[in-house]
Amino acid sequence: MLLMGAASVALVQAEDRHHEVRHALLISVDGLHALDVARFVDAHPHSALAELSRHGITYSNARTPANSDSFPGLLALVTGGSPVTHGLFYDVSYDRSIFDPTNTSCAGAPGNTMVLDESIDVYNAANVSQDVINPTRLPRHLDAHGNCVPLFPHQALRTNTIFEVVKAEGGLTAWADKHPAYDLVNGPSGTGVDDLYTPEITNVGGFDATVSVVCTVDNDEKKVGGIINQIHGRRHDGSPAPGVPTVFGMNFQAVSVGQKVSHDTADPLLCNPADGKALNGKPGGYVDGAGTPTEVLAYGLRKTDEALGRMIQALKDQGIYESTLFVVTAKHGQSPINPAKVNKPGHFADLVASLPDAATDPGGIAIANANNCSINSCGFVQDDDIALIWLEHQSDTKAVADYLNANAKALFIDEVMAGRELKLKFNDPATDSRTPDIIVQPVYGTVYTPSTKKNAEHGGFSFGDTNVGLIVSHPDLEARVVKTPIATSQVAPTILKALGLDPEALESVRVEHTPVLPGLTFDRN
Repeated sequence: MLLMGAASVALVQAEDRHHEVRHALLISVDGLHALDVARFVDAHPHSALAELSRHGITYSNARTPANSDSFPGLLALVTGGSPVTHGLFYDVSYDRSIFDPTNTSCAGAPGNTMVLDESIDVYNAANVSQDVINPTRLPRHLDAHGNCVPLFPHQALRTNTIFEVVKAEGGLTAWADKHPAYDLVNGPSGTGVDDLYTPEITNVGGFDATVSVVCTVDNDEKKVGGIINQIHGRRHDGSPAPGVPTVFGMNFQAVSVGQKVSHDTADPLLCNPADGKALNGKPGGYVDGAGTPTEVLAYGLRKTDEALGRMIQALKDQGIYESTLFVVTAKHGQSPINPAKVNKPGHFADLVASLPDAATDPGGIAIANANNCSINSCGFVQDDDIALIWLEHQSDTKAVADYLNANAKALFIDEVMAGRELKLKFNDPATDSRTPDIIVQPVYGTVYTPSTKKNAEHGGFSFGDTNVGLIVSHPDLEARVVKTPIATSQVAPTILKALGLDPEALESVRVEHTPVLPGLTFDRN
């Protein structure tokens, strides 16, 4: 329970119902589109999503506030901001102020990739993650005292989180996610989450659950079990805890994997044998542009909904369903939905290198230099269904942008964001060490990869990437659909407001002027 100074509030929509909100359960179903929610609820009127929508507001025009990779997608939900304030564009990006993990004295010119994915885990001899971070794999930076030290994910975050705000007011906090790198959600303090659970989903050199929706459901189930334990007042592992978290939640990966895999390849020895056998070799994604899910994706949606149903039942069994704000949304969507739109021409820098004059034009040379940079301050190119480009020499930005625009058709480019256009949305790369010099949004459906293992991706600004499902549910609410455009960053201040806390305790909310979600009324009496 929150201490004095943070009185809980009631959500008001019907005059005879005023239940106080004392807990907030935030769920990210990664990849979940607004279209997926609408189709699933219509087809499954007795589902958990249908139950939540019958007592909630469905925001059908919710968008992520920036590029839609997992890091900025989650940080929108828990900071109320975008890379403008939290400073993270991707889990593997670039920072002009950091050093390589092997540079333990931070000698020489700064500038290096900032790798915060599954590769930073501690692994055993069998290539199984121990679900903790290996500090020797982290980039280095100079701390406030001039010491060259590892840069942990939470230290890379430039703004505080809802977990830190709630904890400062005496509340309990918990979160579960897919990599130990989600230490990120602890916030700059490093202590925002009391019970952080991060079972690795992708073991480098070992078993990768994301090759199969069946195996991914198994990984999700670890986190679901943790949530059920927390609802019963225990820690995620069942050990004693002071009580039910004030704010807690997790991410589901099954829908995202069900959208992405070209064919499910479940290992019957490691995953659910019956389901794995039934789906093995079958295609993932959608059947058509109307969003009809394949059997593989339908399995991910169904299993995720069943897990949500168990959470709802656990809340009811504990007598706290009516005091819990239940939010279901997504860090990101996935594109394309329409399989006819899929185009995988190869990595972006390789496409540039294949242009006839790439080896002689200053723009082509600058892209090649950034792409071939392994360590230190020579730039970086990151791609998925977007390309983020950090140049070795920022003075080359205009030449590179002009070259890319001139070859837009051959490179499948819809928009080149650089210079003034980029600064209208993000910080100035000339003064911000994290902001890319150039951002390329490809033609819809294009994924810059040669991989045959996936038929969709996320990370960009397209409608498929950014239009996500969002239901805010509470027993006091009546079913409504709000079509007003909103950003997922509005979830964070809404959660704090519902708990009786000041949304402007979040730095991103203050700087980016992020409002609470529309259609909700709060009553402190």
